[in-house]
Amino acid sequence: MTISRRDLIKAGLAAGAAISMPSVLRARAASPSVHMVKANDLRILDPIFSATNVTADHGLAIYDTLFGVDSKFMPQPQMVGKWSVSDDKKTYTFELRDGLAWHDDTPVTAADCVASIRRWGEVAPGGQLVMERSSDISKKDDKTFVITLREPLGILIDLLADLTPPCLFIMREKDAGRPATEQVTTNVGSGPFRFNEALVKPGASYTYDKNEKYVPRQEPADGLAGGKIVKVDRIIWDNISDPQTAFAALQAGEIDYVEQPPNDLLPVIEGDPNLVVDVLDKSGKSMLLRLNCLQKPFDNVKARQAMLHLLDQEAFMSVLAPKYGRSVTSIFGGDTLYSNDENTGWYKKGGDPEKAKQLFKEAGYAGEKVVVLQATDWAPSNDGSQLLAAALHKIGINVELAPSDWGGLSTRRAKKDSVENGGWSMFITSEADFSLASPLATPLLLANGESAWYGWPKNDEYEALRAKWASVATLEERKALARQMQGLWWDFVGDVRLGHYVSPMARRKTLTGLIGLPQVVPMWNMQKA
Repeated sequence: MTISRRDLIKAGLAAGAAISMPSVLRARAASPSVHMVKANDLRILDPIFSATNVTADHGLAIYDTLFGVDSKFMPQPQMVGKWSVSDDKKTYTFELRDGLAWHDDTPVTAADCVASIRRWGEVAPGGQLVMERSSDISKKDDKTFVITLREPLGILIDLLADLTPPCLFIMREKDAGRPATEQVTTNVGSGPFRFNEALVKPGASYTYDKNEKYVPRQEPADGLAGGKIVKVDRIIWDNISDPQTAFAALQAGEIDYVEQPPNDLLPVIEGDPNLVVDVLDKSGKSMLLRLNCLQKPFDNVKARQAMLHLLDQEAFMSVLAPKYGRSVTSIFGGDTLYSNDENTGWYKKGGDPEKAKQLFKEAGYAGEKVVVLQATDWAPSNDGSQLLAAALHKIGINVELAPSDWGGLSTRRAKKDSVENGGWSMFITSEADFSLASPLATPLLLANGESAWYGWPKNDEYEALRAKWASVATLEERKALARQMQGLWWDFVGDVRLGHYVSPMARRKTLTGLIGLPQVVPMWNMQKA
């Protein structure tokens, strides 16, 4: 009889889940606190400095936002009590609602908002557009600030409310006064949770306590809009890197939520009457490969085009997201208003390794080392990087894996040096369809060279088209513009798509009220029986 790995896992966990858990978990008694295992460790606490989802979730807990999108992705006031726009559509006036206070008990002011918008505008694509179109952003009085535009920007409120990291989190003026390239070192927000600095165990756990003084809006919770009602006293993020240990803790009731359970454990979770597998972001994500366009060999467009032909999306999805994955060929995601098939002749089921080999030769590839950054604590990166390395090795590419946790990858990907000097060649990441539908919001659709997102693709013609997006009036015009942009993107190859997938999470049935959205996981509204 053949016993599969899955059968062994199931039997072992059923027989002795508690025995396999670390002593710190076994020692916990039943608690009203919620314990969550996030997909990655929280290395960076400044949600403007870093655009990672785990840092955005941290920001969502302790900071507040001027506007928040509801479940239909429509912007609604959050910190703003009321706002107005002038007849010429160039002057927006915002007044803060009553009851807003920092965790140090000082009031939130308009000056805090102005400083936060300016800092966000240094790094977020939507914020950069706001700064570019603004002639002035200033406070009128302690509760009122004004954004004055050089020309109308009809999507201003949408940009202020966008949930694509880095989101517009409002910080104290003295914190937001730092350049966006320098980390804020305090964690004083005005949001529904307080960050418990005393209980921080770097690499192990992070604790969030209910902010008893937070004044929520009166409207019912709806997406990121409405009242942010906290229904538990404390939430702890436990960093458990081993997926089987995390699952054992989930089964035993020591953990309430696992953000990204391994695919091979999903059938076991679904068969447990105390557990639930659920998808919070129903629209899904595109998994993609970022190439370092500044360094050899991918500074040559032929080498980047080779990667389009090399990769077998079906093979990647069968390993990375079985049952939950499929192919994707549009830079605007799997199924958004702007997804299209322009210039997708490169796509071939199973890939075309011989074409890829030919293109590497045309690029003048001479055996340069190709370094793949591999995040070992995120399964798509860990497993996908190995598939990627194998595919490159088969066509004669000198490839090397650089394993680390996601925090290490995030640090190294910022280096623009050659691989000999600690740089890199490629890494796997993902982006929500929600964000890919807006080339003004997601940093992954920029192609402005060294000002672009990691990989730094550059194409001036594409950027000229992207700049028109804010001024296009109708849906049909935007769809036509999207086709033009995609046509250029697949010529200069700003990235390579690996497939589209939805990411299931696992929770105990006793944990309810989770809000389903792309990109971020709010912690208010959830409750534990």
